[in-house]
Amino acid sequence: MGTTQLETVPEPKYWHLKTVLSEALDQDFAVGEVLPNERELAARFGVARATLRQALEQLELEGRLQRRRGVGTTVAPPRVGVAVGGTQHSWPAEGVDGWEPVDAAETLPPAAVRALLGAGGAGAFAADQPVHTVRRTRVTQGQAVAAELLYVPAVSVPGLTAIEAPAGPARARAVLRELQRLVLEGQDRSVELGSARADDAKELDRLPGAPVLLVTTRYFTAAGTAAVSVATYRADTCRLTFGDSGDVEITHEPRVAS
Repeated sequence: MGTTQLETVPEPKYWHLKTVLSEALDQDFAVGEVLPNERELAARFGVARATLRQALEQLELEGRLQRRRGVGTTVAPPRVGVAVGGTQHSWPAEGVDGWEPVDAAETLPPAAVRALLGAGGAGAFAADQPVHTVRRTRVTQGQAVAAELLYVPAVSVPGLTAIEAPAGPARARAVLRELQRLVLEGQDRSVELGSARADDAKELDRLPGAPVLLVTTRYFTAAGTAAVSVATYRADTCRLTFGDSGDVEITHEPRVAS
């Protein structure tokens, strides 16, 4: 990895450094290889460690680098494809597209989810009204790529009380089965950049606060919103593409050295 003179570059130093580092990753490093420590890299390129951190954070956001617990900063592997946009008339289900139920419990949903649950229905969703919260994970080619929280009001699954299912995956499967009984009118979806919460970070082998993609889906019936899903995808493994159908697909392509 060579050095470069950054003082006369008109663009921000960290941005130019990011470009230089990106070229070095293509030429000098193998997938999974650990980068030198920050002190060594900062000295090699003649920049402050704060500037170096900005460049490394940008490369991590772009999926070029991964920060791994107990290892350090490594060169990221090629991305693995996972489709997010599916049919507009399909409830979340067990075993579809790699999704597997992990747990289910009654919890109070976040304020943003409460607002979505109240949209299109009888009115505001009560702040003290618990919902069935199903946790699922998605594994693609042996790698955990997403963690999901599916919020389902009790009114959406009235038959659930008659089902004897303990907490854990069995309870989660019971909620998903009850959803299948409803007539799905459609769904809408939004995607935004966020930061990994501690629980999601642990499940996805990321550091808390690492960049993630939050895919929020609202499922609705004739009566209004029946469920809301918030899925957290690893931003370093996901590339979003939008087709003519309006579906969202996450694809992964090997990087080609320039």
